Amino acid sequence: MKSTGKAAACRRLLLCVMLATAALSTSCAQSGTPTPMSAPTVTVNSENSWHPGLSIKQPDSLASEFTQLQGRLPGQVGMALMPVGGGRMTIYGDWSTGIAWSTIKIPLAVAALRHDQDQSIFEMVQAAITVSDNDAAYGLWESLGNAPEAAQAVQQILDEAGDTPTGVAGTHTELDDTAFGGTEWSLANQVRFASRLPCLPQAEVVTSLMGEISEDQSWGLGLLDNTEFKGGWGPDDVTGVYTVRQFGLIPVGSGQLAVALAAQADSGSFDDTTALLDRMALLLARHLPNLRGGVCPR
Repeated sequence: MKSTGKAAACRRLLLCVMLATAALSTSCAQSGTPTPMSAPTVTVNSENSWHPGLSIKQPDSLASEFTQLQGRLPGQVGMALMPVGGGRMTIYGDWSTGIAWSTIKIPLAVAALRHDQDQSIFEMVQAAITVSDNDAAYGLWESLGNAPEAAQAVQQILDEAGDTPTGVAGTHTELDDTAFGGTEWSLANQVRFASRLPCLPQAEVVTSLMGEISEDQSWGLGLLDNTEFKGGWGPDDVTGVYTVRQFGLIPVGSGQLAVALAAQADSGSFDDTTALLDRMALLLARHLPNLRGGVCPR
């Protein structure tokens, strides 16, 4: 269930048309258990952030338009924003947590490159990120040692990136060492991880490859120029309903903005769910000039 390169190009064209139309008019605008809410939720993380002063310049229009868009979308969606380097986290929507799927390949790739920088490791990292090759990801996992050793190495990356604030109970991301792709990763923890990813040792190779995602996986954040991102998707074992998610880095004023998206369409299909991510990315694109990013601490 993947889009073709031609379909991705059509989506980009549609994005341009819709952006032009929006400029001329006023917009009205799982696995996992989503938490329903009638309006966007804003979470401020300042005590444990690296740069509390670097916070998103939150336009009221983004919050209100997301609320209106959410009411029209046939499914559950979530979006989280945070400047690189830390600051204020803003979360929207009624989808809050679920299985990581292939987004977990990013901390796995960082761990593998730290462990071994052999050319064969780089080639597996490249395949695991740019085309989401599962065999390559398992090769990276095995390169880290036995299951407990591999889990510890990837967990270290998650912890080092501070994907959960110190002292907050019940929110820590615990890697599933029997099926690392089955790790539950909340939207909040994922965007926090993304906000610190560029600042980690050995992450530059990984973030660069996140800018080379194949055309057939360039939905959602892939519609935006110069975005570094990684997607993950899969069906529920029981219902077959697809959850699709992405996280990435977008260049904006004063630095980069970390973004995490997730969706689950009412129809349960992969294509319908990626279309929901497209709609959120389109909305975000219209507000990027009014959003601030951040930089890594020196």
